[in-house]
Amino acid sequence: MNILTISSEVAPYSKTGGLGDVAGALPVAFEEAGHKSTVISPLHRQVRENAEELGLQLDDAGEELVRVPVGDTEQVARVVKGRLPGSGVIVYLLENDHFFDRSSLYVDPATGEGYRDNSERFIFFSRGAVLTCLQLGLEVDVIHSHDWQAGLVPAYIKHLYADQLAGSASIFTVHNIAYTGVFGHWDMRLTGLPHELFNWRQLEFFGNLSLLKAGLVNADGITTVSRKYAAEIQTEAFGMKMEGILRERREDLRGIVNGVDYSVWSPEEDDMIPANFSSDDLGGKSVCKAQLQEEFGLSVRQDVPLIGMIGRLVHQKGYDLVLEQIERIMENGPQMVLLGEGEKRYHERLLEVSGAYPDNFSVSLGFDERIAHLIEAGADMFLMPSRFEPCGLNQLYSMKYGTIPLVSGTGGLSDTVKAFDEHNESATGFVFEPDSDVEVAEAVGWAVQLFKGAPNKWRRLMLNGMNEDWSWRRSADEYLDFFEEKL
Repeated sequence: MNILTISSEVAPYSKTGGLGDVAGALPVAFEEAGHKSTVISPLHRQVRENAEELGLQLDDAGEELVRVPVGDTEQVARVVKGRLPGSGVIVYLLENDHFFDRSSLYVDPATGEGYRDNSERFIFFSRGAVLTCLQLGLEVDVIHSHDWQAGLVPAYIKHLYADQLAGSASIFTVHNIAYTGVFGHWDMRLTGLPHELFNWRQLEFFGNLSLLKAGLVNADGITTVSRKYAAEIQTEAFGMKMEGILRERREDLRGIVNGVDYSVWSPEEDDMIPANFSSDDLGGKSVCKAQLQEEFGLSVRQDVPLIGMIGRLVHQKGYDLVLEQIERIMENGPQMVLLGEGEKRYHERLLEVSGAYPDNFSVSLGFDERIAHLIEAGADMFLMPSRFEPCGLNQLYSMKYGTIPLVSGTGGLSDTVKAFDEHNESATGFVFEPDSDVEVAEAVGWAVQLFKGAPNKWRRLMLNGMNEDWSWRRSADEYLDFFEEKL
């Protein structure tokens, strides 16, 4: 198959989170499986700042210009050609400084809110991506677009360019349905789509325009990033008022767990940790633990269970549930380290707890890739108390590093972690009920007890997780099967 990926970010060119990782890794996995794979993405300021390192030539010579109607205006995208590192996957970057030369991809740093013209920016990108495909004469069997920023792509394929793209399947992936891409109804005119599509079954969403809904309604197939999340978003609790559409389209909806790039996240090859190790030789893990304890100012003790946490400090991630039960958790005597940043109220409370338990609790506010790797390698357990989690990646990293995941039973966390009990020989971690501070404390207590009292069972958990396969090839095979169904 000829597969075109359309995404608003693609690592290593641009990235704010998991979307960029997926858009950078999955097309390579498609190519490795024997398919022709191409990517279209914006040329953000991030790309320009790293152009030399990425091997991009940004001079004006010989580049294609694509003219993109946006409302009553015509905007121009210059197409810059790159390649995903270590592969033959071509990346076409759409350059328009008015829309994409910004310090942040989506959020205005001055206000903390989305840019006021995000609707116009990603209408331009979605239509520009389809027009680039047509103007360059790309042969495409599958056009795979991601999240609300590319949500209009399936609508353009179906309603404006159906003749030119006849025979191509349109697939739309939702990474987090909480981000619905909702804008004022007046922005409908910017899309260039027939105005009659602004109705409750198509693009209209409670009187406004939803770019996410455009993708859900018009794509030939829909995927999201875990089987359980695919079921959850069909319910009122998780569906963000899109659940009716998803229930109606349930036969076209598939949940596929994201993969892990084991060339980056593997204790055997990781060059960011002080000692490498494997399931055959775990010796290096104790070296990593000792350095993690030192860097966070904790006592260096192998006999004390060390719990790691990494994530955005927001309501979704559930760290307030940990803080509610911190006294009970600390009674069991673990050490805890957290790396993350987010809302001010969490920053303040975490620093209070760190001051109250200086020998057992330490926090680093911000993000540092090396420290993230060190936590995965050096911690004994990794705690993810998320209220909802479409896929989650840290639990997959943790298992590979012999770090036992403690996760809430939601979304991809539930799909990927096999819950421990006395009879489950294939268990890889601990799973507890979501949105319950008591459940979090009980799970930590149970894990600490097993760590201290049953070393052989603990080692079995470690080895089970380390031998799991959550590679991108596994995910790509599921996507390819789905693509073939929809062609």
